[in-house]
Parts: sequence; structure tokens; C-alpha cells
Amino acid sequence: MKRTLLIARREFVAYAKTVGFWLSLLAFPLFAVLGGGIPLLIQSAEPIKAVAVIEEGPAAAGLAAAVRASLQSDLDRQNERLREAAEKGQAGAGRAVASISGPKIRLVAPPAAIAEATGPARDAAIKTALDKETPKDRRLDAVVFLSRVEGKPAAQVWTGRANDGDVSGFIRGALRDARRTELLTAAGVAPAVAAEVQNFRPEVKAFSPNAASGGEVSMRDRIPSYIGLGAGFLLWSLVITGASILLNSVMEEKSNKILEVLLSSASATEILTGKVLGVAMLTLSVLAVWGGIGTFGLVSASPDMAATVGQVLMDDGLIFYFIAYMVGGYLMYAVLFAAIGAFCETPRDAQTLMGPIMMVLVVPIIVMQMALASPDAPAVKVLSWIPFFTPFLMSARAPSDPPLIEIVLTLIGMFATAGFMVWIAGRAFRAGALSDVKLSWKSFGRAITGR
Repeated sequence: MKRTLLIARREFVAYAKTVGFWLSLLAFPLFAVLGGGIPLLIQSAEPIKAVAVIEEGPAAAGLAAAVRASLQSDLDRQNERLREAAEKGQAGAGRAVASISGPKIRLVAPPAAIAEATGPARDAAIKTALDKETPKDRRLDAVVFLSRVEGKPAAQVWTGRANDGDVSGFIRGALRDARRTELLTAAGVAPAVAAEVQNFRPEVKAFSPNAASGGEVSMRDRIPSYIGLGAGFLLWSLVITGASILLNSVMEEKSNKILEVLLSSASATEILTGKVLGVAMLTLSVLAVWGGIGTFGLVSASPDMAATVGQVLMDDGLIFYFIAYMVGGYLMYAVLFAAIGAFCETPRDAQTLMGPIMMVLVVPIIVMQMALASPDAPAVKVLSWIPFFTPFLMSARAPSDPPLIEIVLTLIGMFATAGFMVWIAGRAFRAGALSDVKLSWKSFGRAITGR
């Protein structure tokens, strides 16, 4: 046991004392936040587009007013969301959501050169107004021509950017609403009733006997599913980072003949156990730092939400449920990567073997997202019984309260597979560490059987 702990300590210190490890450790949450926040910041900081709307001919009369009414309706809904957020004490969050989801369009009067011209002269005036070189006070982001085709509202949208679909999407929605109002009015529906039909937004509340309150479903009832999905993704990232570190460590020590020196003073089982334990300590350090940063950020931003998350993790022992599956899943993949590393001399050898393993690891990433919406779907349930997928999918299914028999049997199957993997990996590790044979089905079979 002493030799095992010494090897584990050596493995941990070899990486923990490097500057690159700590930089990558702190960089991951930073880039994760930036990766999720930058698109939102870009969207919220996007400038409001100046759009000129022109009705083409008497048949299009009233369409510009419908577009203005649609924009005003969007602004009214945005103000309503801000008011509701302020009443709940979430004014900051309300402003953030409004800045992202609110309309990014401002209707302006069309220049005379565009409104009064026709043919090539009008096209030239449009291109000048949309040109980046045009002074800001005379520049437009889009020009919209409203018309009717076979009596139905239609539009031509000129935009400064060829891939700008925001204005087209808004105009399409506004004209669809205008057409609905026209049809209702033509059918004899009073204008006030048509406006009510157009603007009605039903208030729908979800209830469930399994809700925390015993009635209405709240965010408290949805948080466990998000935590379960997060636990599955966290295990996946730990397997990729920790097991890859283990593979590279074993491969490097084999090529440098260090493994042979270690085998002269410790058994293959002790070395394998020590390495897995050392890298496990390393990944736990990573997990502790990430968890600390996440907890601090959540407590600072929303103490109530942090308290709810803590309560969810402790309810029904959910935290211990996640830990059990993380330990079993990590152990399975860690010993597998260590055994593979013992047969590899160069990174090229390892890359050829990592391909099939990565394909296996892609499956739970895809299915976990399905488990969030349909945790009891037959495909999800069947795949969760496969030991190599069990820790990921059962973590995602945990908040849906799967039957106890499934939890017990999948845990037994997972740890039995992990134990079998440890036995196989131990024999393969020793055979690979003491030979220069490349990994193949033949060499692997000989390592297992001891021949």
C-alpha cells in the first residue's frame, strides 16, 4: 500500500507542479464562460438597424402601419417583461433578457431619392444608402418595399449585409399578422376582436403531483434535470482529461524505460493502482477548483438559486448518486487508458487507438440530451444498461427518479465491469510495459491469458 501511495503522490506532483496545468485549469472555466457569454454579449450589443419602409402603390396602403404596429407590439412586450422582472426583484436579469430578445429595428423615413425614384435610379439610390462609405446620418441598414401579390401582402427587402436575416424575419412576421387581421375583418370580425386575437398571449401554468410544492411546477422542479445533465457532461470531461493524462504518462514512462525501473521495485498492480489514484487526485483537484469557481459565481449572482441547488443535491441523496456513478465510470475508463498506454511507444500509436474509444464516448453525449427531455424513452433506458454508457446516462436520468431496481442493477453492472477492467488492465499493463510489442488482438489476448 505504501508503494502504491508513493506512486500516486509522484503522479500527482509531476503534473500539479507544472505551470501549464494550473493555467489550463483556470483557463477552462474562463473560456467556458466566454464561450457561452460572448454570443449573448454580441447579440445584446448589436446596434439597432435603421430601416426605411415604403409602400408600392395604392394596393399596399396600410401595410406600413401594420409593420409599425407590430414593432410597437414587440416593444410593449419587452417593457412588460422588464416590469415583471422588476416586480420579482430581478431587474438586472430582466434588462439582460430584454437587451437580447428585444427588437433591433428602428423605422425611419425613407429618403426622397429612394421613395420618389424608379428603375435604375432607385436601385442606385438604394445601393448608396446601404453603402458603408455613406455618412452615418444618411446611411440605412435596410430598405423594405411593401406590395401585394394576388391580393396578399408581400415585400422586397434590401439589406446592407447579404446574410442579414433579422429584418426579413421581422417583416415576414409583421405581414403574416397583417394578413390574419385582414382575413378576420373580412369575415365580419370587429377590429377590436381581431386585435385581441392577434395580441392574445395565454398564461399557461404547469402542474404535477410530483412537483416540490405538490402542485405548480417551478424552477425548483426543473433544476434537478439540469444538474443531472451537467453531472454527465462533467464526468465526460473528467474522463477525457484525466484518462488522457494517464495514457500519456504511461506511454512516456514506457518509452523512457521508467516503467521497467518501477516494476523492479513494485508490482504491476501497485503501479497501475498508484497511477490511477494519482490522476484521480489530480482530476479531483480540477473538480474542486471548477466547483469552487462555479459555487462562488452562483452564490454571488443568485444566493437563492445557490441554496436551491444545494437543497436539490442533498434531497434523496442525489449527490451520493452522482458520486457513485462518477467513481465507477472514471475507474472503467482510467484503467483502460492506462493499459493502452502500456502498449504505445509514440503519440501516433495512441491516436490510432483513441479513435474507436472517442466514437464510443460520443454516444452518451448525444443520448444525454435526449434523456433530459425523455428520460424513460426505450432507447435511453436500454443504453443506460450498457456499462460503458451507464455512468453518463444514469446521471442524466437520476433526477427523473428511475426505479430503484434499475439503479441497483446498473451500479452492480458498472462496478462489476470496472472490476473486470481492472483485472484485464493489470495483466495487459504488465505485459505491455515489459515488451515492445504493439497492441493487437493477438498480443492483447496473450497478455490476458499470460501465454
